[in-house]
Amino acid sequence: MGDGPLARHAREAREARHHDGRRRTLSVPVEVPLLVEAEGPVRILRLNRPHRLNAVSLPMYEALEAELAHIGADFETRAVILTGSGRGFCSGADLKAHRDHEASQAQRHAYIDTSQRVHRALQTLPQPVVAAVNGHAIGAGCELALSCDFVIVAEEAKLRMPEVALGTFIGGGTAYTLRRRVGHARATELILLGRYFTPAEALSWGLANEMLPAEDVLPAARELAGRLARNAPISMRLAKRLLDRAESVDHEEALRLESEALFTCMASEDWREGLEAFAEKRDPAYRGE
Repeated sequence: MGDGPLARHAREAREARHHDGRRRTLSVPVEVPLLVEAEGPVRILRLNRPHRLNAVSLPMYEALEAELAHIGADFETRAVILTGSGRGFCSGADLKAHRDHEASQAQRHAYIDTSQRVHRALQTLPQPVVAAVNGHAIGAGCELALSCDFVIVAEEAKLRMPEVALGTFIGGGTAYTLRRRVGHARATELILLGRYFTPAEALSWGLANEMLPAEDVLPAARELAGRLARNAPISMRLAKRLLDRAESVDHEEALRLESEALFTCMASEDWREGLEAFAEKRDPAYRGE
């Protein structure tokens, strides 16, 4: 299911033409920056630049944006896992590539705008997203994890947002979301000082849901995603939307939005399935209808 958004990257592996007109197979391996796996109703997205500790690139962001758009419109997908290939989750921006290649203004805009759209897609995806932070999450990597709904982090991982110290800037709405999660003082410390913080600190501050040995992170994410996938998808989508708006509405508006959500659920086939499954003492089979 994940092949479509990555097709243009795979096509780069076509045969190259010799100067004499004969064809040969390109010997240089072509980078596929995102791998997609389907496990029933769960999609696993793997950042796939392990030779650069999965540092982000424009092709990676483009592949993520396309795949998230596909997933958001796919009612068969009930939960998503974002993780990294190899020993890291994501080391942030590829500083070597930025240094070696002077980007034009148009290229800079494309990189920035696409990255922000990816964060918006993660934050607003109808399905819940679990970040399986299997290794270091630095800069953009840390921000990608914080754009997910759940974060399971390896206890060996290093976490940091060093952008200000490197003369660049944070992304993904971090100035807003981090302050909302940990408060002004802590957010200021992490962004302006750019210091490393530990998975244990992330857990205690509410930035992570669970801390485990690296080898246990993805299995735990799979188990969590499986549990989420068994929930009623309409109810989950509405709950995600209301949780995201919780701090921007007053109490009366929150009550009104909850009433509308409940009415929507009660009009669904899933509501009836939930009632019947409860009465019959069996697991419900929700269809998102």
